This record gives sequence, structure tokens and C-alpha cells, in this order.
Amino acid sequence: MVMFALNPLPHLQRIHKYNVETFRSQPLAELSGSLGDLGTLLPLMTALVLTRSISLPSTLLFTGAANILTGAAFGIPLPVQPMKAIAAVAIARKFTLEENAAAGLVVASLVGIMSITGLISWASRVTPVPVVKGIQVGAGLSLCLSAGSSLLAPLGWIGEWWGDNLIWAIAAALFLLFTYPYPKLPYAMIVFTLGIVLSLLSPTDHTPDDRSIPAIPILHPSGQVFWKATITASLGQLPLTLLNSVIAASALASDLLPSPPYPAAPTVTELGISVATINLVGCWFGAMPACHGSGGLAGQYRFGARSGSSIIFLGFIKFLLGIVALWKPSPIVGVISGIPKSLLGILVLAAGIELAKVGESVNTDARDLRVLDRDSLWDGKRVKEVDERERKERWVVMLITIAALLAFRNDAVGFIAGLAWHWGFKAARRIEGWQETRDGRPFWRNVRYRHEESAGLLHDDYE
Repeated sequence: MVMFALNPLPHLQRIHKYNVETFRSQPLAELSGSLGDLGTLLPLMTALVLTRSISLPSTLLFTGAANILTGAAFGIPLPVQPMKAIAAVAIARKFTLEENAAAGLVVASLVGIMSITGLISWASRVTPVPVVKGIQVGAGLSLCLSAGSSLLAPLGWIGEWWGDNLIWAIAAALFLLFTYPYPKLPYAMIVFTLGIVLSLLSPTDHTPDDRSIPAIPILHPSGQVFWKATITASLGQLPLTLLNSVIAASALASDLLPSPPYPAAPTVTELGISVATINLVGCWFGAMPACHGSGGLAGQYRFGARSGSSIIFLGFIKFLLGIVALWKPSPIVGVISGIPKSLLGILVLAAGIELAKVGESVNTDARDLRVLDRDSLWDGKRVKEVDERERKERWVVMLITIAALLAFRNDAVGFIAGLAWHWGFKAARRIEGWQETRDGRPFWRNVRYRHEESAGLLHDDYE
């Protein structure tokens, strides 16, 4: 990190070489992987445009530029996706451009301060890996639940239109199952292309009248707007950004793309600064508050992306669409909003399942179990051995985190519950150690001694 700060050029050259070589070796996989997060991006971005909470040209231009710079700087398929808590509140309350921008600016400022001061790095170090895994699995299952409740549940067997019904959802799911033995098949690209075709064939015109909104507005939120945005949206988004978009995303990058052969996973400090920069620049011009996310990374990885070239390609497409969107009324929103929910729902489900799968490694090759060499690199094989009791404790901590997150629909509640169980197990071990020291024999033998004494089965070898 220090060497990069002193001389970033060699690092960027290595990343560029890796991106180019990966794209040349598997272009279809990289192109398909670039679309892996669209199931989350498109519905929220479209809804925010329809409620006039963001500017579509600004969102496409600034998030496209963020995609390009992120892919060039990190060399992995790190997504740029909506801040979901802010988006949900903005859609429900029909935020104005200024209110939505203020919510993003508040979160970005706090994340930036915590990154510069090292608070995020400290939080990442002291957070137990099973809790991080729980946040990741919980986020993945949340994606599956959201897909089922908001995208797939309203569908019928016939529906209002033949191009968007449960038959298409089942066909897309069967196709997804078929692609598992063929991971290089560009599933996301095929499904997304089909969605565009069906949207163009749709008899309904989804194009909104957005001529009253400046293409690229310059916003000046007042103090009252900042206060309203903070108490209604920013405070709910902050823990989600810190836990899922920074800490969990960094951990997932290390799990899915270990170095070598992939570039080194971005640190939580680097991700925090990246999130802060994206929003402190774009939100002033009406762009959608955005962050990185473990769900988007899992989705893009699932559909083939292995380098930054995938999101660089996506960034260029967004940028070109942003230029087209400068002309009003823009047909882009109509085409995007017309993509069948049945297809978007299966894309979201696939991303959620891929993210939830990382929980299986909590006791096998999790970050805190890896044996590193002198260069702090992992060879992909050597891991620490954990006894049966510790394996069960790590599993329980992860499950408690998942359960609390899903029950309360809040990452912070899941985080606190997981920490409570983790430190509860630590406290129990300390009490056992104290008991051993006090009585001069192991704790398990004290339990057996008392049991056999009460049963009249005490042997002399306990004396």
C-alpha cells in the first residue's frame, strides 16, 4: 500500500496487463460477467428515474466513469451499484434531486472520514470472520428474498403480457441450471439481450416525460434538506455501506479471487475512499448514490468475470448511453423499464445464491485460517486446523448473524448479534480456563468428577 502511494505507475501497469490478458483469453466470459449485477442496478435505477429522484444522464455518465476507473485501479470485477437503503427510502418518499443527493453526500463524507482516519481498517481487523461471512450470506439470501417478493411474486402463468410471466422465469432458471457445467457460457449476456428484445416488443410505452429535469443539474441542498436526508435515509445506509460494501466486499474479493493468480484484493481503506470519491463527485450533479457491494461482485464472478476488463466494458457502455440520454425525452428509460421482471428476477436470484455460497468456507479456507508465506501470500492450500468445538462455534456465530440480519432486515442488527455470540463463546472459554486454574484439573474433568461423585462412581485416579 505504501509502495503504491509512492509510485502507483508499476502497479497500474501490472493491473492493465492482467486486464488485457484476461480479456483476450476469455472475452465472452468477461462480457457476460459485466452484466451480472444488472438485476440489482436496473430496477432501482429505473424506479429512481421515474420518481425524479436522480438524473439519468448524470447517473450513467458518473457511474460509468466510476466503473472504468475502478476496473483500471483494482483489476477485479468490483461493481458500482445503488445504495439500496437510500434508494428504498427515496422511492417510498419520492425524494427530490436535492434530498437524494444530500443522503448520498452524508454517507460518503462519513465513510471518507472513517477511511482516512483508519477506523474502517481497525473495524475490519477486529470483526470476526464468521460475522463477516454471516453478513455476506445474509446479503445473498436477502437478494433471493427481494427477487422472490418484488420481481417474481407478482408474476402469473400468463400475466398481463406474454413476454413477462412465470413461464419465462422457469425457462431462465432451467437455462441457468444448464449453464453450471459450462461456466464459460455467457448466460447473463444471453438473458439480458433477450430482455431487451422483449422490452422492444412490449405493447406498453414505459418512456417517462423527463423534459422538466435538467440533463445534468448542479444541486445546492440546504441545511434543512441535509438534516431530513440524514435522519430518514443516510443513517440506515451507513452500516450497510460499511459492512456489506466495504468490509464484506473486501473479504469476498479475497475469497473468490485470491492473490496470486489474481491482483491483490482491495483493502477496506481503498474501498472506503473509492465509495467516498464516487459520491462526493457525482451526487452534486444528480447522480445516483452508489457504492461497491459483495452481491454485485458475486454476481459478476458467477457469470464469468475475473478481471477489471469486464466492468471497464460496462463503464464504456454506460458512458455512451449517458451521452445518448442527454437528448430528451430519452427512450433509454422506456427500454430498461420494459425488461421483463421474470428475467431480472432470475439474475438477482443467481447473484444471491453465488454470494450465499461463500458461507461454506467458514471452517475450511476462510481468511483467518489461511497460512501465509513471508510475502503475506496464500498458496491456496495450507490452512490452520480447528477442533470440533471451534468449528461448531464459528458455524453458530455465522448462523446467528444471518438469522438476525434476515429477521430485522438490517445489517447492523445482524452484525451486533453475531459479535455478541462470538464474544459470548470467548467469555465461556475464559471462564473454563479460570475454572481449570482454580481447581487444578481440566474443566471437562471437573464436570465428569461431579457427575460421577453424585452417582457413586468416583474412581481413585481423580484424586
